[in-house]
Amino acid sequence: MTGNITGQLAEFSAGLRLESIDAAITERAKLLLLDTIGIAVRARHDAESTPALLRAAQRLGFMSGTATIIGDAATANFAGAAWINGALAHSLDFDDTHAAGSIHPSAPIVPAALAAAEMAGASGRDTLAGIIAGYEVQIRLSLALVPSDHYARGFHPTATCGAFGAAAAAGRVLGLNAGQIAHGFGICLSQTSGTMEFLADGAWTKRFQAGYAAMNGLIAASLAAEGFIGPLSPIEGAHGFLNSYAPHPVFEKACAGLGERYETMAIAIKPYPSCRYSHAAMDGLIALRAQHGFSIDEIESVEVGLPKTGWDIIGAPQEAKQNPKSIVDGQFSMPFLAAVALRQGGMGWDDYARHLHDPETLALTRRVTSVADPQAEAEYPRQMSGVARVRTRRGNFEKFVAIPKGEPENFPDLPELRQKFDALAGPYMPQSALERLAGTLTGLDRANTVTAMLALTRPN
Repeated sequence: MTGNITGQLAEFSAGLRLESIDAAITERAKLLLLDTIGIAVRARHDAESTPALLRAAQRLGFMSGTATIIGDAATANFAGAAWINGALAHSLDFDDTHAAGSIHPSAPIVPAALAAAEMAGASGRDTLAGIIAGYEVQIRLSLALVPSDHYARGFHPTATCGAFGAAAAAGRVLGLNAGQIAHGFGICLSQTSGTMEFLADGAWTKRFQAGYAAMNGLIAASLAAEGFIGPLSPIEGAHGFLNSYAPHPVFEKACAGLGERYETMAIAIKPYPSCRYSHAAMDGLIALRAQHGFSIDEIESVEVGLPKTGWDIIGAPQEAKQNPKSIVDGQFSMPFLAAVALRQGGMGWDDYARHLHDPETLALTRRVTSVADPQAEAEYPRQMSGVARVRTRRGNFEKFVAIPKGEPENFPDLPELRQKFDALAGPYMPQSALERLAGTLTGLDRANTVTAMLALTRPN
């Protein structure tokens, strides 16, 4: 039985009110928003794909409105802002994740909600409600697809499921009723795309398609608001999303516990700007380095064990992963990420520029292999676990990490999140501006509009 998944998700999205949910969910959404804005500010200035993105937006006429581009003095129309901000939020691969859904929730959802809020003059509370609705729809659809199956067909769930989540978010912020949001989902079905082919050659399309999902969701919600008709069963229909985008969807996962269990609380914050599948192993390598104090010269070989789905993305093919050429290559290369973690005991965004052409790092990269590991696989998809094995001249060391840093069971507190936020946005904002922006974000549920918050992201 597939049931009326479209209708249930639309009813939930239209009816979501912050006063009806646990306050912890709203607090979590504000922290996720803080993280997303910091990433987007840095990406506006430092992501190598941003100049081309903005030139294309100018050529397309997107830079002719009043909506905010995060970190930029220029403005755009609403669709353009959703697209650009969604791409910025995903351009560093530093944005939040959901382990079981194998998905990045905020990049498509937050920009769609913010653009809709500027469009409608919506309050901070309605904006946050829209973001939470978007998270729940997007994540649940990925769970129902079965992420490993969806990936096996070549799809990128952040983009494909993200369009539906963005439509839910924008629809809730715009005040659409359940029937209108259902039509928005139907319109999304004609726009849903996103492929993993970027892995073949380090392309920038992963960033673009997250932003495109945000824009698609906003467009779908706007069309539905004006009475445009979409198919009635776009999610569960015979030719709907679940049946078309995965071989064996589990339909009941789309609505299981809807309104009672919030997947928003299972979203994780990234401590490193790389594919989330790499993080548990990086935690392990950093811990081994700190505990045993071995030098790089002592290391003879490193083996990293990953869940099979993760290994397919960041471990294979081995020769290519051991020879990254670009930032995208590095973000999805377990050998390179392991080498950086071992060299300096951590990793930040600026380390790509430092290490991608560093002979010592690249030599160590070629001494790192990765495998699909049974112990890591046993934890998947509940956790993106990993095992680090380091062979040195004075002994072999191993550490298994079941729960990487940043997961809900190991979630960063506000000072830790501020440290990441300040490190990302700090180079382009004075400390006083950082303080005002962070304070406004963490108090967004008390704001009459999002306008003042978004204005603080712009350079002086």
